Amino acid sequence: MKKEKEVNAVENRIKDEEVAKHTIKDSVFTDLFQDKKYLIQLYRTLHPEDQDTTEEQLSDITIHNIMTNDVYNDVGFMVGEKLLILTEAQATWTENIAVRILIYLMVTYQDYIKKTKQNVYKSKKIRLPKPEMYVIYTGDRKERPEYISLAEEFFDGQNIFLDAKIKVLYGSDKDDIISQYVTFTKVYDEQRKLHGRTRKAVTETIRICKDKNVLKEYLEEREKEVENIMLAMYDEKEILLEYIESERYEAEKKADKRTAIQMIKAGRMSVDEVMQFFPSLTSDDVKELQEELLQSV
Repeated sequence: MKKEKEVNAVENRIKDEEVAKHTIKDSVFTDLFQDKKYLIQLYRTLHPEDQDTTEEQLSDITIHNIMTNDVYNDVGFMVGEKLLILTEAQATWTENIAVRILIYLMVTYQDYIKKTKQNVYKSKKIRLPKPEMYVIYTGDRKERPEYISLAEEFFDGQNIFLDAKIKVLYGSDKDDIISQYVTFTKVYDEQRKLHGRTRKAVTETIRICKDKNVLKEYLEEREKEVENIMLAMYDEKEILLEYIESERYEAEKKADKRTAIQMIKAGRMSVDEVMQFFPSLTSDDVKELQEELLQSV
């Protein structure tokens, strides 16, 4: 019973991970913007008026938490000491992103306060970088609001004491890095429909995007790594599912063996009839069963 509960728990965890794959493996989005060459492109897409900021002025503050189910975010970075930008990628529409990014912001502020050796309990006002929060939405949706607001979505737009506004980015027909990433996800969706969750869907996505000049430089530089990142999302899941199937099979055999022993001891069945009544048990299992019966005599 305990083993069955453990197996069911693993299976439920896998189902959950299918909704939020980036909790177990860095996504292409995260991998892309870990490189400052592309992070500066992201910043300049968000702030085209600022062409003076350099890669060196960007510092990664992404909350990484791969081993546990705790808080983490996709991409967070600071521009000097003045601006803090948190960016999430979402394929499924959810207003909960307003809550999640607010949590990311508080955790990031807490880390910033510690690193800058400031004290919130003193009378001197602390300094904080100005926050900007974005979600890059890659799914299909007819309504395209410009912002998701905590107050609007969760408190009927009331004038409450706390609000958080997240700007939603959908990509466009332009050549900026955000639009290219959105196109990349759309190409993958098309290939997944054609080929399923297979290696072919992944390799075709990379090939088509390179041909279309979508994230071409990134894909050419890191093609094998990108392929592995995308495949790991599914390979690890398949391994776990195989493990679950194996554990269930073994649990079934153990249960059948226990029942067979009880029936033999009760005189309701002979050893020779075991495989007839319990197809899950092999001849080797019957031999083990016989040994157990002899030891119990």
